[in-house]
Amino acid sequence: MRSIFALLLAGAVLTGASGCYDRNDKGPESAPPPETAPVLGGVDLGRPVRAVGTEPFWSVEITPDNLVYTRMDQPKQNAPNRGATVQGTVATYATSTDLKQALNVVLIATECSDGMSDRTYPLTARVEIGDDTLSGCAASTAELTTSSPPEGSARSGG
Repeated sequence: MRSIFALLLAGAVLTGASGCYDRNDKGPESAPPPETAPVLGGVDLGRPVRAVGTEPFWSVEITPDNLVYTRMDQPKQNAPNRGATVQGTVATYATSTDLKQALNVVLIATECSDGMSDRTYPLTARVEIGDDTLSGCAASTAELTTSSPPEGSARSGG
């Protein structure tokens, strides 16, 4: 009797164990590939971008981590970069500065001229900070540090 009981017990254990393994189970899934940064007007938004304007002179440096707003008659303000929302040919950065001001930077894939030089920028910029709305132009920081201005037609933006 003991041998029949042992045989039945062993069969039950093996049957139960086989139910825990499914040959169709997948292994752990790999992490999704990292998102590529959007490109707007030929400008890689995953790399540093600078928006600039005149009358008054201002700039916004956009890096993967921060937005830094500077204006000649105001204190510099820093804000975290929460990423751009891109819809068609428009990218919008919405954040708040360390001086508790809302900062919205809108980049539009339209050529732009700063109105003071022969330089043509690939993007038009609009910056809303506090009660001010500023218009200007934008390009990759790398492009702005090159010695010769880019060629192309101009559109007033600043």
